[in-house]
Amino acid sequence: MTDDLLARHRAVLPSWVAPYYGADAIELVSGSGRHVTDASGRTYLDFFGGVLTNMLGYDVAEIREAVEKQLATGIVHSSTLYLIRQQVELAEKIARVSGIPDARVFFTNSGTEANEAALLFATNARRSNQVLAIRNSYHGRSFGAMAVTGHRSWSVSGLSPLTVSWLSSGDRLRGRMTGLSDADFVDAAVEDLREVIATTTAGDIAALIAEPIQGVGGFVHGPDGLLGALKKELDNHGILLIADEVQTGWGRTGDHFWGYQAHDVQPDLITFAKGIGNGFALAGVVGRADLLDAVPGTSFSTFGGNPISTAAGSAVLDYVLDHDLQANAARTGTILLDGLRAVAAGSAIVAEVRGRGLMIGLEICRPGTTEPDTAATMRIFDECRRGGLLVGKGGLYGNVLRMGPPLTLTEDEARAGLAILTEAIRTAEGS
Repeated sequence: MTDDLLARHRAVLPSWVAPYYGADAIELVSGSGRHVTDASGRTYLDFFGGVLTNMLGYDVAEIREAVEKQLATGIVHSSTLYLIRQQVELAEKIARVSGIPDARVFFTNSGTEANEAALLFATNARRSNQVLAIRNSYHGRSFGAMAVTGHRSWSVSGLSPLTVSWLSSGDRLRGRMTGLSDADFVDAAVEDLREVIATTTAGDIAALIAEPIQGVGGFVHGPDGLLGALKKELDNHGILLIADEVQTGWGRTGDHFWGYQAHDVQPDLITFAKGIGNGFALAGVVGRADLLDAVPGTSFSTFGGNPISTAAGSAVLDYVLDHDLQANAARTGTILLDGLRAVAAGSAIVAEVRGRGLMIGLEICRPGTTEPDTAATMRIFDECRRGGLLVGKGGLYGNVLRMGPPLTLTEDEARAGLAILTEAIRTAEGS
């Protein structure tokens, strides 16, 4: 049945919508907790969570009950032409946890739309289409979001509604920042920002958009405090800071609720998506009232903030806070990070283990070099599946294994996944 479904998939969907595992692509038919089962009956421990989206895992009673309660009313959609109680209640909760005084919230359906909205707010407020972005970043697949994506594999058009100038990424393995201490890295990044503003812009820049940890880029990130140091220079020019928290929000990094909080900074706008819906389409922007109010006309998102998604989102956020999943991410993430660093110390192909909390990347390179080894990456990726573990992959060169397990991951499950990963690395290294 799976083979037939794959053939049907290829017959009607674009070639670039390509499932993992090629000819062995799997159909997931059920899930419970942190495990999913495919159409053949094989069960896997899921360390990728629908690309960091199924943040609480699968078949969570509290989420199901919230959605079923709303479904029972018969109102699945009404649009923001009418009051939506669930939308207002979730917006109040997100405003409270955002850290932004007198915040406003605008809901969309995806992270791409959220970043588009944030760019709309910033460029309207500043009356400029000039934007700063980070190399190796990913912000979405739409026209504007793609323009600020500094990752060739995902930048499928050179056309742009924005004038974009690029800053250095947080890559410590290769590039101009290799070998620098944290303090020297931050100093170099600030100097790079000053030079870019002085040389490749007209000065009146709207905003810098930045991921605290680059997701698709392979979980690359700079030192703590980097965004705070950049913001001080941005403030000298009136430039806004947009924190793309689509993958780093809601406690995933363990140390903080938002990724930006590692940087001693307060963004002007924060975008969110993925985990807050736990599989339901839910995203948005939270930011200063004057910025969200800068849109000079009437606008809304037809399905953004609909009663079903916001009912789910409200239950998700309550669950995260009530069960202190941020602390659990720190606890179980430490098991994985410490274990993987021990494996890397004895491995010739694991060049770097990075990330924080339950946001972990393994960069795979040819032995003794920083040359990306995509073949070895694929061997580990496939061996994980054979061992009963689902992981992701990415990075600028396609040589990074990406892991973002549900924040409900148990310590036993973390150790079980670590064992499968360890064996997969050893098998790939010996082949």
